[in-house]
Amino acid sequence: MNEDPGSTSGPAHRSWWDRLGHMFSGEPRNRKELIDELRTAQANGLMSPDTLTMVEGAIKVTELSVDDVMVPRAQIVMISADAPVPEILGTVVESGHSRFPVHGEDKDDILGILLAKDLLRLVGNGDHFDIASVLRPAVLIPESMRLNVLLAEFRHTRNHMALVVDEYGGVAGLITIEDVLEQIVGEIDDEHDDEEEPTLMHEQSGGGWVVSALTPIADFNEQTGAHFSDEEFDTVGGMCTSEFGHLPEVGEEIVIGDYLFHVTEADDRRVQAFRVTRLQEG
Repeated sequence: MNEDPGSTSGPAHRSWWDRLGHMFSGEPRNRKELIDELRTAQANGLMSPDTLTMVEGAIKVTELSVDDVMVPRAQIVMISADAPVPEILGTVVESGHSRFPVHGEDKDDILGILLAKDLLRLVGNGDHFDIASVLRPAVLIPESMRLNVLLAEFRHTRNHMALVVDEYGGVAGLITIEDVLEQIVGEIDDEHDDEEEPTLMHEQSGGGWVVSALTPIADFNEQTGAHFSDEEFDTVGGMCTSEFGHLPEVGEEIVIGDYLFHVTEADDRRVQAFRVTRLQEG
């Protein structure tokens, strides 16, 4: 058989493409099979761990409903239409949000959405500010709406936020386009989020380290005296997942060099943390 002279794929890569082609050829298949094949592709170097995470997140979005990720009613920052200007400004500044539901007599009586930038109209107007004149229409959606349907709706209408209502028409929560995207790409920080640097690894009193999967390999080397290369992978999680050849589960462990990596935290999308011990002490 003649092979494409420009192809560098080995038998493992060709067999993966054969299996993937088989899955899309109309034969019976399910979501688990697809995810397993994608993880095999990542293990074979056909996609990066970050790409795999996003693809799995995009698949997972089709299984989630709005009520799975919405901000509950008790945590929504709302503004009363009757609130004085200083109170409105204080709420906006303190919360750091850019959009606020505005209610009438009670919090189920949603009049519209106030954009923080529209408060610029206060300049030169003093207390003569008619909040009703700057409100944008509120988008109301049911709790049961699928996230992929909502994302398409956000794109079509160019809205960034929707209020979630329960079966009785009351406000149950709030959801933004950022909440949906975070299910695909992971947490998105903005300028108002806390900027404290998380502790990615620390040494245990009994020996060894607790290590976040997000720990840069260079930092791991510096703290442990290891000499792992960071040319192919940036993080400990990426390096270990590649060595496992699959997405490891809690309890699995692997030896890399002089170090034993034991998975202590993981979910169906990524490994999150390890307990690491050195096998050959100084």
